[in-house]
Amino acid sequence: MFQRILVADRGEIAVRIIRACRELGVESVAVYGEADANSRHVQLADRAICIGASPMRESYLNVPNIIMAAKISGAEAIHPGYGGLAEKAQFAEIVAENGLVFIGPPPEAIAAMGNKHEARRRMTEAGVPVIPGTGIVHSDQPQEAIEFARKVGYPVMIKAAAGGGGRGIRVAHNQEDLLNGLKAAEREAEAAFGNGDCYVERYIPEPRHIELQVLADGRHNTVHLGERECSVQTARHQKMLEESPSPMMTESLRRRMGDAAVRAARAVNYVGAGTVECMVEPDGHFYFLEMNTRIQVEHPVTEMVTGLDIVVEQLKIACGELLPFRQRDVEFRGHAIECRIAAQDPLQQFRPCAGTIERCILPSGNGVRVESHLYPGYEVPSFYDPLLAKVICWGPTREVAIRRMQRALSEFVIEGLVTTLPFQLRVLSNAFFQRGELSTNFIQRRWQELIAYANNGTGAR
Repeated sequence: MFQRILVADRGEIAVRIIRACRELGVESVAVYGEADANSRHVQLADRAICIGASPMRESYLNVPNIIMAAKISGAEAIHPGYGGLAEKAQFAEIVAENGLVFIGPPPEAIAAMGNKHEARRRMTEAGVPVIPGTGIVHSDQPQEAIEFARKVGYPVMIKAAAGGGGRGIRVAHNQEDLLNGLKAAEREAEAAFGNGDCYVERYIPEPRHIELQVLADGRHNTVHLGERECSVQTARHQKMLEESPSPMMTESLRRRMGDAAVRAARAVNYVGAGTVECMVEPDGHFYFLEMNTRIQVEHPVTEMVTGLDIVVEQLKIACGELLPFRQRDVEFRGHAIECRIAAQDPLQQFRPCAGTIERCILPSGNGVRVESHLYPGYEVPSFYDPLLAKVICWGPTREVAIRRMQRALSEFVIEGLVTTLPFQLRVLSNAFFQRGELSTNFIQRRWQELIAYANNGTGAR
């Protein structure tokens, strides 16, 4: 095992990784931007190094400063968390070139899955179902896109080839939408990823977003750890609540999706922890969406139902250890739900908020886990991701897990700024959610019911 690891991320995931290091007897080095000088991950690490000013590009995305911090501190490896560098093949290459270990997949695997269009090609060759679509199309040469839309029928989905996080996505309901959407998606993709390439694929109405957690060691022993239901997401495709197992899952479908996820990982010689994301139609047909080549925000859901520590497994794999179990050894027990509590205002299109945490009481009790970097007096910066905490609840059944989460969130006190906490409580109490009737437009379809808290005194503000 490594003696010292640098954690190149912030917030709750940095705290999570530092705790895993401590349990393994590994020293941790935190890095931080100036606005995070008093953050929890800085306080918990064995050593902390300021790597720049507050903006992301000057600190957490400042590769030379991160590499220098690793060398100065004597770290042997860098864990990128799930931040902006976690899925950058070039960063993984630079880490290796400087004699350090990148705790993640090989750069080639990151690059192969980082471009959605290239990933679709790889998956087709591997026998993994993909949504029918075009090649790379451009707004000044849209003929292939127009012909594809005529063939499959509107609406169609426009996607950025290098996209992620819901950016570079448009739905076109007619040819005018398609032409305008291509231009807009190209501009957004170029600004966000430095690559304006887009493609068009068939639109799937009322799909579920279901993902499969995979682990693979250096000998290509690859297993899946079951699925996570991620259909509760905003109009901008930002996940809010995840659970495992999916309410619609059957043993047969899990086996087929799991086998496809393992094939997807092996197709790019994947090593480490990763997530294969799929769109699933109401009839059970599923299609590869993308692969996130990093630890996911929602990984604790899988940990709660499998009993495995995915971050610890990441560290062991990076050291060259082989997986100590096979697919037949993975067992699923009970049901887990995760709610993301963010400094966002749902009534303002989930606009991020900043401010000082005046009062904070974290929930606890049987089956309740909280991942957070909050404490009273903590100043939530405006420079970074607004995620404040993740509450994960386990129960022997989905019904028990829901009730436990409702109890936990009712105990959770955050005062000083607007959060998504009241909104999450409304989601949990929604009859459609409780019946497991979900799709990726769940929030949009149930919007009026979900924002009722604004007028019933439940403390949104």
